[in-house]
Amino acid sequence: MNPFELLKNTKALKEQSEKLQEELAEITAEGSSGGRMVTVTLNGKFEMKGIKLDPICVDNRDCQMLEDLIVAAHNNAMQNVQEQIKAKTTSLLGGMDLSGFGL
Repeated sequence: MNPFELLKNTKALKEQSEKLQEELAEITAEGSSGGRMVTVTLNGKFEMKGIKLDPICVDNRDCQMLEDLIVAAHNNAMQNVQEQIKAKTTSLLGGMDLSGFGL
C-alpha cells in the first residue's frame, strides 16, 4: 500500500481505529495455570475482570504457589487477548503488517 494513500485516508483510519477500540472493549479471554486451578479473565484492554480459584489450591501454608499460579494465569490470558487483537487488527487493516510498530 502506498504511504501517501494512507495519509489521504486518515479520516477512514481514524474511524477504523475508533471502531477497533470499541471492539477491544468487548474482547474477553481466559488464561489458566496449574491444570486450571487458577483461571483469570481479561478484557481487550488487559484489565482483569475475574479470577476463579479451585478450592484445592487455597492452602495458607503455600501462598507462594498460589501467587505464582495467579501470575501465570494472568500472563496466559494476556497472550490470548493479544492473539485476538492481532486477528482483529489484521482483518481490519486488510492484512497490513504492523509488527514493526509493536502491534
